[in-house]
Parts: sequence; structure tokens; C-alpha cells
Amino acid sequence: MSPSSALSARGFTLIELLVTVAILGVLAAAAFPLAELAVRRSAEMELRTALRQLRGALDAYKRATDEGHIPRLTGESGYPPSLGVLVEGVTDAKSPRGAKLYFLRRLPRDPMADAQTPVAETWAKRAYESPPEAPREGRDVFDVRSMSPRTGLSGVPYSAW
Repeated sequence: MSPSSALSARGFTLIELLVTVAILGVLAAAAFPLAELAVRRSAEMELRTALRQLRGALDAYKRATDEGHIPRLTGESGYPPSLGVLVEGVTDAKSPRGAKLYFLRRLPRDPMADAQTPVAETWAKRAYESPPEAPREGRDVFDVRSMSPRTGLSGVPYSAW
């Protein structure tokens, strides 16, 4: 074997390395938006799940009030005064032993909110008395929505979900 053939068989040339790096760069540039889209879809699925859980718990609280398990004062809507009540529970008025009714194990976080924000403050709350066009907080919690100003992949703002 000659010395020149031994040198050429030893490794890659600079051109081969540059071509390989360029191909990897193109593949990474194509994969990054797909990964970003997957993360966003996952967060949107979390938001849908959290909204279903919260709205289901609000409806269950209202049903319990309508059935007499939770005392209601005259003029009250029958919806909980805060989201915390859904986790803390309320005493069942029909239970002879004073058992508590719980509607959520934990309060879900809005995945679109800042991670440092306390969980209960990640949701915009709508009172029963407020109109749907201009939702605002009040004496009770009739509905919840995301406070994120961003728009979902469907083109609908998260706050309108």
C-alpha cells in the first residue's frame, strides 16, 4: 500500500464534513417547527381537559345546590362563591353525619398561563349575573376561561374557548 493511498483512506475530507453538517442543519430546521407544533397541540389539549373538568365541577355544584345538598340563600345563583370551594368541599346538608361533598381533587392550572401565577388566578371567572358578551367576576363562579391573549391553532382565541 502506498503512503498516498493510506492518507486518503484515513478520514473524511472537509467537503464531506461540511455537506454532512449542512444536511443535518436542514433536517433540524424542518423538525423544529414540527416539535413546536406538537408542544402547542399538547398544551391546547391540556386546556380543553382543564376547562371540561372545571365546568363539570361547576355544574355538579349547581346540581347539588338544586337538589338541596348545599343550602342556598334567597337571591343566590347556586354556583360556588370561588373555585377553591370545589376542592375544599362543602358540608352536605342532607347527610346525617355531616359528610362533605368534593367536586375536584385539585384545581387544574391554565396551561397557557405563566408558571409563577397561583393556580386559582390563572383563570378568568364569569359570574352568573354577567352577560356572555362582557364576562366579569362577581359573587359566584358561573364559568371560567383562559386569560391568555394568544390564539389557538384553530384561529379561535383561547379566551373564547
